[in-house]
Amino acid sequence: MIIHADLDSFFASVEQRDDPRLQGRPVIVGGGVVLAASYEAKAFGVRSAMGGRAAMAACPDAIVVPPRFEAYVEASRRVFDIFRDTTPLVEGISIDEAFLDVGGLRRLVGPPEQIATTLRARVREEVGLPISVGIARTKYLAKVASAVSKPDGLLLVPPHGEEHFLHPLPVERLWGVGDLTAAKLHAEGIYTIGQLADRQEAELTLAVGKASGRHLHALANLRDPRPVEVGRRRRSIGSQSAFGRQNRSFEQLEALLAALVDRVTRRLRAGERIGRTFTLRMRFDDYTRATRSATIPRSTGATATWLTTGRRLLREARPLIEERGLTLLGITISGLVDARTEQLELPLGLERLDRRTAPQGGRELDGALDAVRDRFGKQAVTRAVLIGRHTGHEMPTLPDPGPPRG
Repeated sequence: MIIHADLDSFFASVEQRDDPRLQGRPVIVGGGVVLAASYEAKAFGVRSAMGGRAAMAACPDAIVVPPRFEAYVEASRRVFDIFRDTTPLVEGISIDEAFLDVGGLRRLVGPPEQIATTLRARVREEVGLPISVGIARTKYLAKVASAVSKPDGLLLVPPHGEEHFLHPLPVERLWGVGDLTAAKLHAEGIYTIGQLADRQEAELTLAVGKASGRHLHALANLRDPRPVEVGRRRRSIGSQSAFGRQNRSFEQLEALLAALVDRVTRRLRAGERIGRTFTLRMRFDDYTRATRSATIPRSTGATATWLTTGRRLLREARPLIEERGLTLLGITISGLVDARTEQLELPLGLERLDRRTAPQGGRELDGALDAVRDRFGKQAVTRAVLIGRHTGHEMPTLPDPGPPRG
């Protein structure tokens, strides 16, 4: 059996833990844009990435506190220590959630529900935070169960009750179903996971595409063979900035894109990773989303290459941005592999670059800038276009396991 453990309203819960005056009160972490909201604030419709003005209009009595990322990282570290003390089979998903395989602990420790109960009690007593837990035969079902159990709950989905639990839920509960896919499924008369499970895979392929149709059909029919992977390295690295309904010029968006690319490529190089696919993620005033992607000929971690790629995608999306208004910009670099397994030299063929941004010179410059930032701090060197601009918080992330040695 697999446990999915997910800390509840993580940032806000840490703030309420550390300041007794905030307990039981609606709390918003972040000012201009909501980074996290307590359940008391969520009850009024406040949600992550909402603009601060809209959040305060929805919940006038909310208390706004600035983020304290060091406190969140420390709390996450202590919680993950408890996870790994529970079982060696832990797969971190983000800073506040993980999968735990407890199937082999029944004789030594007890049944999964007892293990989960003990885990929740330890997190509450030793770290002072609420955590929701789902238990099921597969990773997907365990994750859905933890979401259904929130806040601060525990839910076991027994093997004989999987269909009874899953099939009445809306299709939006399926991994990979966003607004666009949900709309396509609704157009086919599919609103619940059970209705989707009753369809033929070929029907779903026509509605949402071959890969998505196969994926959704498998999940709806309880097929998810993925094991808990210990030490699994990320397949993608990303960053985003939400800025609410502030009017931003296209020049400001290009500057923000540069800051995001700098963040992500620094993390690539720190982890000795290189990638091939760049995805630009956008959210608009009406809360709809869109993505634009490009795959380059060979993997790289060079800032100049990815900035060139990102700028091209952003310019292509400019008419859509100007028409619908942008509230969030994010990027992801995926298709990651160990940097030592492939050559870093990249024939770009994307845009003409001068000698300062050529692949070889670019790598040397990236390395020199990384060394300065490591010694003097991330803000020691920045782009001239970013001076005086706020580019959003760099959210803490789960450390990526290092590359295998030897």
